[in-house]
Amino acid sequence: MATAIHNFQFVVRLSMSNGIRRICRRAYSTRKLTNAEVRRKRVELFDAEKQRQLALVTRVEKIEVRHKGVPEECTLIMNKDLSTPFNCAMHIHELLMNRSALALVNGEPWDMHRPLERDCELRFLHFQDEDSRVLNNAFWRTCAFILGHVLETAFKDEYYVELCSFPPPNVSSGSFVYDAALNIGDWQLSQTELNCLSRIGYRLSYADLKIQRLEVPVSVADQMFADNRFKQEQVSAIAAKSKSGATVTLYRAGDHVDLSSGPMIGSTAQIGRYSVCAVHDIESPTFGKLQRVQGLALPTQLTMHSWTYDTILRPRAAKLNTGPLPEMRKTQTPKELPAP
Repeated sequence: MATAIHNFQFVVRLSMSNGIRRICRRAYSTRKLTNAEVRRKRVELFDAEKQRQLALVTRVEKIEVRHKGVPEECTLIMNKDLSTPFNCAMHIHELLMNRSALALVNGEPWDMHRPLERDCELRFLHFQDEDSRVLNNAFWRTCAFILGHVLETAFKDEYYVELCSFPPPNVSSGSFVYDAALNIGDWQLSQTELNCLSRIGYRLSYADLKIQRLEVPVSVADQMFADNRFKQEQVSAIAAKSKSGATVTLYRAGDHVDLSSGPMIGSTAQIGRYSVCAVHDIESPTFGKLQRVQGLALPTQLTMHSWTYDTILRPRAAKLNTGPLPEMRKTQTPKELPAP
């Protein structure tokens, strides 16, 4: 009898295909994943893809960049697919280098560290412009992106945080948002713990991390986010909406890489006060139970009395943000949370 059982087990082991074994190994490794390992993998893939794309530029071509605005209007001869608005600012004036958070290239919002592709007209945007709507949206988008960094680095290794997505910027809502599966059980974050999260974001201002944009093929994005069930589902849908139908736009600050259509501001040094204000449980029609993490921030260039910030704006930012729920949907009609 014992011999028969042994033979049966041997046959079962032999019958397992390589694919099933890979699935078993992957399931086991998923249980051992840490955010630090996943983030390290994403950065390595980001660097490799960036180097691959740079290697494709085998001939340096010159383009004409016409700068409009202060301190003077001028024309620069720059390098196609290599020079960025920030490089142009370096040639014009230190003032533009320090305060410019976004550029307009032929009237289109353009990241400060995104290479220029053709002859163009260039303008720089800063937070004290009379009309700062475009820049405000980029700032809030960047703050939500940074909130993803905070969530992936704040908890111990046993808590594997899976970022889902952040809704489009809506300054009038009072808070920027990142929806994620924190996987912390019934743990309700106290105000002290929220303050600790805030300090992680605030310290990035001193790190002065350049915020880089990179458009990558779907295959690269699939590798980067293979360990995140939410992002994995989003990659193909995002790529289908791109101009080529086969690429995804990524952003990187330090060791944090995430999906976003952008644009974003040029550096974390342009983020001044930064606060994580609240965590709310939400229910996504597609992704199930998630946590909506909400924050508030101010640009470095703008000042505000601490009483106004702490007494009026932070409590407002802590109320449930009724922005669109994260879901895979065919239509673009946003579904909103019920008003609190």
